[in-house]
Amino acid sequence: MLRASFAALALCVSLGTSVGAAVSCEERSFDGLRYTACHVDPREDDLRLFLNGPSGERYGQFSAIDAVLQAENARLAFAMNGGMYHEDRAPVGHYIEDGQEVMRVIPNAGPGNFGLLPNGVFCIREDRADVIETLDYAAARPECRFATQSGPMLVIDGKLHPRFLPDSTSRYIRNGVGTSGDGTEVVFVISDDAVTFHEFGRIFRDDLKLPQALFLDGSVSRLHAPQLNRSDFGRWLGPIVGVVEPLTE
Repeated sequence: MLRASFAALALCVSLGTSVGAAVSCEERSFDGLRYTACHVDPREDDLRLFLNGPSGERYGQFSAIDAVLQAENARLAFAMNGGMYHEDRAPVGHYIEDGQEVMRVIPNAGPGNFGLLPNGVFCIREDRADVIETLDYAAARPECRFATQSGPMLVIDGKLHPRFLPDSTSRYIRNGVGTSGDGTEVVFVISDDAVTFHEFGRIFRDDLKLPQALFLDGSVSRLHAPQLNRSDFGRWLGPIVGVVEPLTE
């Protein structure tokens, strides 16, 4: 992953001042490992998923989304890659954008991290957002305005995924999302050091005290956090999750 200076992108948004978003990002450490966490309040923040641009092409980069928003007098206040994707950058699992289902729920096990059951769905609804285990989601079918399926689950009802090993040697930069029981607290986390699944799950459970958390991806993990002067560059992405805020002159 390449991390570039945010100066050029900051210049693009310098013509306006953002208002109305409560998203906040911070650098933090836990058990000697470095992370960046962004806190989102779905009651206040305009939290969305992004896949295709106005012409039907995949956005792929944070800057492409921001350019479209600029034309609407808005900006991307926070963003992160939002789930696993195929070579054509289509979502691997269930995906809903602005109420329209793009990809169905995938309930069965399979190869790779996505198929390491249980996996889950991140569901954005009116005034709340939740990480929900996939079979529970399929049974309840909540009315999500946006949804993305990924896996594995990191934390399930306050417990780490049963297949995570404390002595694992598989370390990557990883990113994920955790939610509170009432769906009003959403925290997106990216590791700034290579971490195991067990270590990554523990920051959500033991440090952030969130009962549900979902792995979004690893190795391609990237963060857009203007307030930290950070906007990561790297491989082209599939689904992207982000917060939109309006600009004022």
